[in-house]
Amino acid sequence: MDAAIGPLDRARLLVAEFAARAAQHDRDASFPFENFDRLSEAGLLALPVARGFGGQGAGALELVRVLGLIAQGDAATALVLSMHYIQHYLLQRDDRFPLHLTRRLSTESVRGVALINALRVEPELGSPARGGLPATTASRQGDHWLISGRKIYSTGAPILKYYLVWAKTDEPEPRVGSFLVPAGLPGTTIVETWDHLGQRASGSHDVVFDQVRVPLDHAIDVRLPAEWQTPNAVQNAIHSLFIAAIYDGVARAARNWLVDFLQQRKPANLGAALATLPRAQEALGDIEVRLAVNTRLIETAAAEQDLGGVAVSDAHAVKLTVTTNAIEAVQTALSLSSNHGLSRRNPLERYYRDVLCGRVHTPQDDSIKLAAGRAALGI
Repeated sequence: MDAAIGPLDRARLLVAEFAARAAQHDRDASFPFENFDRLSEAGLLALPVARGFGGQGAGALELVRVLGLIAQGDAATALVLSMHYIQHYLLQRDDRFPLHLTRRLSTESVRGVALINALRVEPELGSPARGGLPATTASRQGDHWLISGRKIYSTGAPILKYYLVWAKTDEPEPRVGSFLVPAGLPGTTIVETWDHLGQRASGSHDVVFDQVRVPLDHAIDVRLPAEWQTPNAVQNAIHSLFIAAIYDGVARAARNWLVDFLQQRKPANLGAALATLPRAQEALGDIEVRLAVNTRLIETAAAEQDLGGVAVSDAHAVKLTVTTNAIEAVQTALSLSSNHGLSRRNPLERYYRDVLCGRVHTPQDDSIKLAAGRAALGI
């Protein structure tokens, strides 16, 4: 890592390289391990790690900018990176996480490729954000816990070094919380189930735990279910902003492809580039307006987060608006490029499949709108 080059410039240097590999990883649904080697070499895996642990202590604004750039090269890489960033961002701001584990995770992330993600979603439970107790169980046995259960949509599963597993205890009065589980322990199996329309290279497979043994001190903030009624505001806000930045980045990649297409494509019956058509100029202008709004929303909210915390409802509104604008932008690009945009030899069809995934990340659009409507009604 060249310390003289800032994180944004280091991220920019990786965009074209990641983009060159993205189509093949998407086609094969293979995981881009090499991208994370490059991110580590560039010092970008440790970007949110506290300076006291050797990291760079980046705030929300710098992190959303980096994620947006990486997403222009490969959305799947950006998605895995964002989940790692969320956990390290929270580690520096949550005193419920044991210090010795914070030090361990931080130090390893500075030294190399040591990614972490929270595994929360289950086949029966669905998204924990909509309520319900996990089926995954932590049973106390002497000086350790035994973790058993199945997690789905485990983004980055092939490369994760640590899982933060959402589980309930088997006590007479069950408690709920997270358990830090190092990857590769006996009883852990990755089941390659991920075969999706978009984000195909994200390795979001199932992870199955069968009596996986972890130390007692790997239990993280385990409480009674009623004590979880108040969501973690920082986590909810930063997750929404990171997701918004990723799908805005995808839309920007589509915009860049479209500009080149309109300038280079010269139909014989027109005798000039498509860029000369007022219809094309207006449609591209619509994309530009949407992306300009996205930039203002993401950066304003991220800067507010750095100044003390953005309201969760505002962060959720940013996520909804930005992802909607991103989807509309890519759809507009498709309408202008016709068959060319849908051809697999061009990246626009991949951008479209990827950007649609913006709708499925928690919180989903219906939840955001419902909460906003209830707040307005005072319900």
